[in-house]
Formats: sequence, C-alpha cells, structure tokens
Amino acid sequence: MSDQSGTNHSPDPEQVVPVAASELNNLIQIISDTVAMLENIWQGAPESERYFDMLRKSVDRAAKVTAQLVQHVGGTEKKIVMHPALNAPASGLPPARTPLHVSRCILVVDDEPMALMLLNQILSQAGHTVVTAQSGFEALDYFRKEPGRYALILLDLSMPLMDGEETFNHLRAIDPNVVVLLNTGFIENRRLDRMIANGLAGFLRRPYRADEVVTQIQSVLQNVKRNGSTNPSDPRGASSRVP
Repeated sequence: MSDQSGTNHSPDPEQVVPVAASELNNLIQIISDTVAMLENIWQGAPESERYFDMLRKSVDRAAKVTAQLVQHVGGTEKKIVMHPALNAPASGLPPARTPLHVSRCILVVDDEPMALMLLNQILSQAGHTVVTAQSGFEALDYFRKEPGRYALILLDLSMPLMDGEETFNHLRAIDPNVVVLLNTGFIENRRLDRMIANGLAGFLRRPYRADEVVTQIQSVLQNVKRNGSTNPSDPRGASSRVP
C-alpha cells in the first residue's frame, strides 16, 4: 500500500509474522474441529475413514510448520502451561481419591464466530453449560451481572479493541479469584509469564484436539477446587506463586 504522497509503507515484519502465526493456528483449529464434527456425522460411511485420515495428517503437518513459525518469532512453543499453584496438591491436604464436584458453566470469549460455535458444541457435548461472548466488552458485561455463575472463562487473546490480556485484567478487578484459561494461537513467552504471575490459571495453545480442551478444562477446575486460588495475593496459593 502507499499513502497519498506516493511513499511506500511495508508492514513491520515484527508485527505481521506473529499475527499471521496466530491466524494460521486459529484457522487450523477451526479446520481440525470441523473434521472432528464431520467424523461423528459420517462415522461408518464406506471409504470415509481414508479421507478423514488424510485430513488429520494434513492438519498435523500444518500445525507443526506453524509451531516452528511461532517459536521463531518469540512465541511459546509449549502446548499447555499451568499456574504453579495448580500443578501440585495443596500443602497439608491429601490428594482427592474421588472426583470432585465442580460447576459446569463455562464462559467462552472469542471474536471468531466459527470458533465460538465449535467450542460451544464441543463443551456442551462434554456436559458443560456454555455461554459465549464475541468480545471482551460482552464478556465483562456477562461477568459483572453474574460473577458467581462461571466456573471458568475460556479466553482468546487476539481480539479487537480489547484484547485478552486487558479483558483478563478487568475480570480480575471484578473478582481476583476468577478462573481464566487462555486459549490462543500465539503469545510471547514474556507476556504469558506476566499473565501467569497475575493469576492466569493456564494456557492452551491452538491447535488442539477437542478432547484436549475438554480434558484441560476439567483438570483446571479440579485443581482449583482442590488447591485453592491462583490469585498471587491469596495465601492459599502463596507457596506456589510465580515470582
């Protein structure tokens, strides 16, 4: 593109590449989830498995290439990151021997309509009640009205006007013990470290399988129930605070 003076302006690669990496992972996630849904519909159809296997392998290849790109531009290569307070049993408390009852209502925040639709389907099938918000502003509006309703907030990072980190900070201002799991295709290591230090419950990097997001959400909820808060100022998590 060029401005009216005729001067050419090239996009800044430091900004373009991370955005492109994030968008690629988001698209791979949508394709992967759609393939999983179609597998359920076409299960048992003659010859269908061969073509689904081709699609799965193609998604895996694309995910590996994008992961290399993410790492090259300073993003975390880790698939899952948990807050240290949720990684080990709480001090002085024995591990639970039976599954703990946890609330099942999840608030999913993403500006991508297809991502919201697919996550709604995946989490609903897993037994959760799902509320969706297409922006940080909408999510905050829901949360202010019923802060005690949501067991967990699944939050995208790259959203216009108010991104995931700003949304997370506003959510914590309403309730410092809010349980937020970040769900995004790209985040810089230092930014992730900062959010974890500020009480982020965990991070799940796209793309992932449907069962992975369900398992991770359940793991976070069970660990929060067992070990207490991820709020850095809460003494229940003080022994596991991120410095």
